[in-house]
Amino acid sequence: MQHSSWSQRLLFLGVVVFFLAIGYLNKDRFIAPTPQVTRVDKTPLGDQAVPAITPKMTTDSDDFAAIVDHLGPAVVNISTRRKGKETPANAAPSEREADPFAPFFGPEEEPQPEGPAQGLGSGFIIAQDGIILTNAHVVDGADEVSVRLRDRREFPAKVMGVDRLSDTAVLKVEGEHLPIIPIGPSPAIRVGEWVLAIGSPFGFDNTVTAGIVSATARSLPEEGYVPFIQTDVAVNPGNSGGPLINTRGEVIGINSQIVSRSGGYQGLSFAIPMDVALHVKEELLAHGRVSRGKLGVSVQDLSQGLAESFGLATPDGALVGMVTPKGPADQAGLRAGDIILAMNGVKVTDSRSLPPKVALLKPGSFAHVTLWRDGKTLAVDIKVDELEDPAPATEHQGSSPPMQENPFGLGTRDLTPEEQKAQGVEGGIFVDRAEGHAQKLGIRPGDIIVAVNGDRILHPKELNDRLSAQKGSVALLIQRQGETLFLPFPLH
Repeated sequence: MQHSSWSQRLLFLGVVVFFLAIGYLNKDRFIAPTPQVTRVDKTPLGDQAVPAITPKMTTDSDDFAAIVDHLGPAVVNISTRRKGKETPANAAPSEREADPFAPFFGPEEEPQPEGPAQGLGSGFIIAQDGIILTNAHVVDGADEVSVRLRDRREFPAKVMGVDRLSDTAVLKVEGEHLPIIPIGPSPAIRVGEWVLAIGSPFGFDNTVTAGIVSATARSLPEEGYVPFIQTDVAVNPGNSGGPLINTRGEVIGINSQIVSRSGGYQGLSFAIPMDVALHVKEELLAHGRVSRGKLGVSVQDLSQGLAESFGLATPDGALVGMVTPKGPADQAGLRAGDIILAMNGVKVTDSRSLPPKVALLKPGSFAHVTLWRDGKTLAVDIKVDELEDPAPATEHQGSSPPMQENPFGLGTRDLTPEEQKAQGVEGGIFVDRAEGHAQKLGIRPGDIIVAVNGDRILHPKELNDRLSAQKGSVALLIQRQGETLFLPFPLH
């Protein structure tokens, strides 16, 4: 019995030793290895080590919270009401517009009147007398406007003025102990700095979002008189008219619009700079309208090819595409093909930077313009006129003159008198066909060729003669859908 007991003990001890040995040999399979950290150092320049550059962050959540506590009470929710409009029978307000499948289910039912349309937006109080800044599109056309403060007080608002070109409006409310956002000189704006927006997206009062300034002096289609501030701050419907604020608690802009393929925020938000908004506010309160200057020219950017065609080393400046007959620039001697390099001592870098500067000029004053023409600079003084709404174009009628061909892929003809009147040009060549070389260079049927290298062209034969005699590249002045532009035209 004793021998059997020792045998069992030895057998048990052997089994334990066997499994311990197996575990030791396979420890790496059951125990995760410790991660290896490898430091990668950059090679120093010479014997001097390159110090690491760590950006100093001057903004934290406490900064934002303090700004919101201080300025948030002056941000208001704006509600508007408009008189009834037509809507399909049995459809809720905006139901047909919101339904993407509506076009596939037959015609709409007979329209019937609906109740007053309502709208929402934001704004902010800037003075104790109740002056509020917001967007024009928030209140334009409204029959009733009311504002609600963060403390839940509500006031009817009077629209003091609306300026559609800058999308800026001024309201006024009557109330006591109104919170305000102090507005001083327009602060400097740095790309990359933190900013925050306060507003009422989708009616959610005093919502705060933050981001950075992505770019400045942005030009948007049909918004050429406003150098927008671009940010990545989340802005949605209802944010319009609210303030854009920097980390020093200064209002730098009014949130105005977004660029989106979905209809909602996608990282591209745009605000009206405060210097523009304050200028508009002063004009509206003083005169009920905004007076803007004009020179009577249309301009476009220079490409490298166009710059070389005009003898410039770099594509800086605004290229004059067309001069309004008998307008200020025409009377001062400007002509198509001139390149505006500076105005009132300030460099003009591209065509987008010129309209906002001109708009701020007082009608009757003089603009001191530096031009590039025929390989040299010259100075011209232009008496500024007042900008007016452009007259709508009229349709033309009548038979067309015969088309003439040329070896560059262009089929052209004379303009009829009716076409000249409708397009506002004296002479010019109508492009009936653009193929091959001309098509590749961007010329389209319907274009009107006005000049070659700044010289007016009245008939197709003149164009053919100039293109045949010229070498290298020429600049064609084109009028297209009421706009003018230069196109570089290399000759083979």
